[in-house]
Amino acid sequence: MNRAPSLSSVDYLLWTRLSMDFFPYAATPDDAEEHPVTEIPGDPACGVIVLCDHASNEIPPEYKALGLPEAQLARHIAYDIGAAGMTRALAEAFGAPALLTNFSRLLIDPNRGEDDPTLVMRISDGAVVPGNARVDHEEVARRIKRFYRPYDRAVQTTINSAMSKGVRPVILSIHSFTPVWRGTPRPWHTGILWAKDPRLSRPLIDRLGAEGDLVVGDNEPYNGALTGDVIDRHALANGLSNTLIEIRQDLITKAHDARAWGLRLAEVLRPLLEDPVHRLDYRSSTGSNA
Repeated sequence: MNRAPSLSSVDYLLWTRLSMDFFPYAATPDDAEEHPVTEIPGDPACGVIVLCDHASNEIPPEYKALGLPEAQLARHIAYDIGAAGMTRALAEAFGAPALLTNFSRLLIDPNRGEDDPTLVMRISDGAVVPGNARVDHEEVARRIKRFYRPYDRAVQTTINSAMSKGVRPVILSIHSFTPVWRGTPRPWHTGILWAKDPRLSRPLIDRLGAEGDLVVGDNEPYNGALTGDVIDRHALANGLSNTLIEIRQDLITKAHDARAWGLRLAEVLRPLLEDPVHRLDYRSSTGSNA
């Protein structure tokens, strides 16, 4: 099998320009302003829920793009490039419900705790965000109410729906990461992030590594132990099996590549999810959630 491509700093500059042509904006519904969450219907009893916390770079008109030019909104600082396409493909493959945000992480980051200092970013990867520079507690509270909590409620409601059918769902959280960070190329094609509960992540790391063409990160390029994030609030708090999957953005910039990666992940995950260990309450099976 041919090895997935690595990326040099020069390649990254070219990729950055090309990605703006392919994905100037995320595939966000026209009514995103009124509906901050896209809910893809699926069978709650299928045993899988797919989440995309940073699916969109949508910013309602009254926020005036937070004072940023279009080129900045096409960057990773505004959303996870390619993640929405992977999420939709995974949901289709499993017949699973999926939830995708319809607002930019620059407005408010739903993958942070409400008290996290990075909930609303004033500077992101070198870009000053003028519309966030003087944001006060009242404005943060408005954004929490309008954007953050509707997504948070939708996640818990979808989990409750599955559990009402007698199924403890596995949570798949889909993200993407930049090929280069602060001038240093990242060698991983995919990273699997996890904290406390290794049931799915460790076998997934092994299975992806066995594919033969991938460099797989174990809690790379980020550490999965983030207090207050979506996995912490909803998967770990409920003892649900989970994993957070990161794919390098240059591999999924084009829509058909994002879909292909989603379908590839589904085939890798399918046999792993047949293990009955994923239907146990991890809190009960370990005696704690620590």
